[in-house]
Amino acid sequence: MRTIAMLCTCLTVSALALVSTSGVAYAFGDDDQHQNTKPNGPHGGTSGNTLMASAGATSIKVTQVSGGAPGKSPKPLTAVDPNWKPPACWYEPVATPEELKAGVERLKKGGPLVPVTPTVSWGEELMVNNYEKGQSSNPDETSYKNYNIGKDGKFWRGVINQDVAHDPWAYDCERNLFWQDANTLPDDPHAPTPDVLAAYAYDRINVPETKVQLKPQGKSTVNLPTWVWLDRAKFQDVKVRAELPGTGVWAETTAKPVALHLEPGTTDAETYPASGDCGINGDGSIGAPYKKGDSARTPPCGVTYLRATDGAPYRLKASVTWRISWEGSGGTKGDLPDGTFEATQDLNVQEIQSVNR
Repeated sequence: MRTIAMLCTCLTVSALALVSTSGVAYAFGDDDQHQNTKPNGPHGGTSGNTLMASAGATSIKVTQVSGGAPGKSPKPLTAVDPNWKPPACWYEPVATPEELKAGVERLKKGGPLVPVTPTVSWGEELMVNNYEKGQSSNPDETSYKNYNIGKDGKFWRGVINQDVAHDPWAYDCERNLFWQDANTLPDDPHAPTPDVLAAYAYDRINVPETKVQLKPQGKSTVNLPTWVWLDRAKFQDVKVRAELPGTGVWAETTAKPVALHLEPGTTDAETYPASGDCGINGDGSIGAPYKKGDSARTPPCGVTYLRATDGAPYRLKASVTWRISWEGSGGTKGDLPDGTFEATQDLNVQEIQSVNR
């Protein structure tokens, strides 16, 4: 089982080889028999004929199993590791023998060219020679007779992840439309294995907005601590499932909240703890709610401002770290880079004036 780190290394090396060639058409025959097409279209599913779908239209089904607030998160998790990226492309089944034949029959009647890679489409002559007659003009290219009708399996093609479509390695799935027997995966670095689906799901995790509770709220006082906390009810594991229908391959990626980091928005402040990192409590909460009589105590999570604001509030930034793990089909499992989600809150700080008599 490949790890994500191995996958990313493989993709990165391949990308270097593609920097100068990603615009080349990987097709054979006369120039009017193929055309380059730019990847487009939404991710997260296709409609209608998958054979004719755009390069960015994937059949991967993503569902949020638990936690979070689907569709309401202002922005996705950001990986702590700046070098980590999700898979840029992979292969998926797109057509049965009958569906491929129907696509070529439409082509013969003046219909659209047939996409054979994420960026290249073929015309009638190439499609007939390679998939109907079994007569490829390239000895290194596999050809098929009568579209493999009667065999159990599907034709597969590359898909580009639109989230990273501008990376050169997104054009590393340029194998021409190829056959794969049923219940098997391609022997290819870009096969949709569980780790690939887990990494794809990572970018589709919706976590609750990080809005911490403060006491005092909205306005603090110089040299008096502001208590910060997060309730357990708003701070739960989030699990997202990604599966590729028809392959038996799936993965569930789980984000577990583990810490809260505070940045006061000014150097004239002290955080509690001094690192600004507030750990998670045994019950899943962070920090502790302020209670009457706590004014003289040091909060387990909080900040003390040493200077009053002057016209503009301080921007208190609270970022939650989420630990990411996954498990998938075939008993596979692994870890992904921690993710963070941050938000800022305005905080005014006043000075209390005392008069000596």
